[in-house]
Amino acid sequence: MSRIGKMPVNLPAGVTVTVAADNTVSVKGPLGTLSQKVDPDIKVAVEGNVVTVSRPTDQPRHRSMHGLYRALIHNMVEGVSKGFQTQQEFVGVGYKVEAKGQVLEMSLGYSHDIFFMLPAEVKAEVKAEKKSNPVLTLKSADKQLLGQVAAKIRSLRKPEPYKGKGIRFVGEELRKKAGKSANAK
Repeated sequence: MSRIGKMPVNLPAGVTVTVAADNTVSVKGPLGTLSQKVDPDIKVAVEGNVVTVSRPTDQPRHRSMHGLYRALIHNMVEGVSKGFQTQQEFVGVGYKVEAKGQVLEMSLGYSHDIFFMLPAEVKAEVKAEKKSNPVLTLKSADKQLLGQVAAKIRSLRKPEPYKGKGIRFVGEELRKKAGKSANAK
């Protein structure tokens, strides 16, 4: 058995899970509603406040999907109950970010500002203090969408390896390179 797949998913108070006839799992909680289509071979059962996922055989395909769908359901339950957040730091002289509703306005050292439209499910807040780098905090109930949006924002100006300028996740360790040596022969 898959170690991840056989673990039950416990439902916190205020979260309900329903499984439709077409094997679509819907999770509803205080932070919203998420749904995920599950492969027809994988069985999802809800008993009380516990969700269990089972597979019909030990084929490699079924084994891989068993753990995958259990993890996706667990992330949906955690998302609608607590939510997910990620923080990004804008490192560099003149690098700025402003959140105006669902639009991020970023100055990243290019000749123009970059405007980034956030999906409706993602909320953003910016903390910019003097003498420190601006920090962008993204919050959402959908873990996959949040990671995708954060990766897209980071790709606009990845951290460079010499000074570390760019957009990086808070707490991210960068491998820095040594610059040119003066007496190299």
